[in-house]
Amino acid sequence: MPLRLAISLTFSASLFFLATTALAQFGGGGAGGGGGGGAPPPNERPRFSDHVNEMGGLRVRREKGTAIVADVQIRGNRFVSTAAILQKLETRVDRLFDEELVMSDIRALREFGAFSDVRFRIEDAANGKVVIFDVVELPTVSDVIYFGNRGLNDRELKGRSGLQPKDPLNEFTIESAVRRLEDFYREKGFNNAVIQSVIGHDKDPRAVIFRINEGELERIAKINMVGNEIEGDARLKKVIRSREPFMRFGYYINNPANLKQIDEDVDILTRYYRNLGFLRAHVSRQIEYDDSGQWLTVTFVIVENERYIINDIQIVGNEFVDEAQLRERLTLKAGDYFSGMKMNLDVSELTYSYGTLGFIYCEVQPQPVMRDEPDRVDLVYKISEGDRWKIGQIFVNVEGEPHLMRETMLLNQLDLVEGQFIDRRKLESGRNVLNRLQLFENNPTLADPPDIKVVPQEGSFEY
Repeated sequence: MPLRLAISLTFSASLFFLATTALAQFGGGGAGGGGGGGAPPPNERPRFSDHVNEMGGLRVRREKGTAIVADVQIRGNRFVSTAAILQKLETRVDRLFDEELVMSDIRALREFGAFSDVRFRIEDAANGKVVIFDVVELPTVSDVIYFGNRGLNDRELKGRSGLQPKDPLNEFTIESAVRRLEDFYREKGFNNAVIQSVIGHDKDPRAVIFRINEGELERIAKINMVGNEIEGDARLKKVIRSREPFMRFGYYINNPANLKQIDEDVDILTRYYRNLGFLRAHVSRQIEYDDSGQWLTVTFVIVENERYIINDIQIVGNEFVDEAQLRERLTLKAGDYFSGMKMNLDVSELTYSYGTLGFIYCEVQPQPVMRDEPDRVDLVYKISEGDRWKIGQIFVNVEGEPHLMRETMLLNQLDLVEGQFIDRRKLESGRNVLNRLQLFENNPTLADPPDIKVVPQEGSFEY
């Protein structure tokens, strides 16, 4: 499309040049009758806007009305500058007055978000109309003050609270900032921090003050694992995110007592055990403080229960692909210990296999089913094949100036043909081929890597 546009513009410019040359050779005029080579030039040149309109080019918006805008005034603003407001307006001095344009300016000021009410008035003056915009500003924050913080500095608190001068001064924004600050303190180990907000003081009624009682910084002194048999303490401590001191060298480093993180570690350990086949594993935690109240010991209590073995694997919903071919691609087999990681790999393999056959919207849902036996589970893969699609069009997206020959060369490197069934394997292989050509910028901060876009052929799906 860009190439055809360039040819069209060049052709039009050539016609204009030939027409101008011919008129010059015939003595100007060109509108029938007379003129001659010695005819005097017109007294006035046509306006550029009229010339553009006659040539069928861009249309210039014509101003409406007969009165001139003598002045534009902003009233009621105290904190938002008049210059900032005037930049939002289309109504300007020395332009023709247009009431519809004024109403458009009213909408623009209301969308600006700094005013609770905007109105306008029109006054007559000797030299035209005076347009007056009356605004009612929303209260804004003039300053943010943090008082009582010792463990965290103002810069850290400003970055987390999200409250800045000129933000709306209302209870919602302030309470949101308080919650963010309290969460931040708890992440850093100040689990008893209390923060109160106050609006205004003697010298500034719009200042927001956060009064902070940090409490003591709590740290983890020791992490214990109880009840674990299949995995050792060292392995489980790497799985969780909470950390204990690293001998004496890191006694005050990277071990804040984040109670929320400790609760999340309970869920992490539970998922870890269930992925290993302990489908009824249960994990809880206990916390003990020392006499100072600053150091605590965390104990994770693990009840593993039995480890489940796969009794049978069933595949349902497949119509196009034979079940035996699908079973060959599965990693998990009957008699193996259940593994959530291997199950997810099998789901990806089945989905990918269908994708190589044109079933690009195939979905595979795994479902473990408990049996009456205490340590047996059936695994069911429910397959929704969807439709089988063919390739309609192939595009190579490359950032930069389009080039027809370059695109043709890239398409020749791909093992994809329009009209064939979409093959996800060939699609990924084609992307790797483009990356290996080393013809494009590889720095992702400068440009995106080349990519292949395949559009399914309309009406090409089969059942």
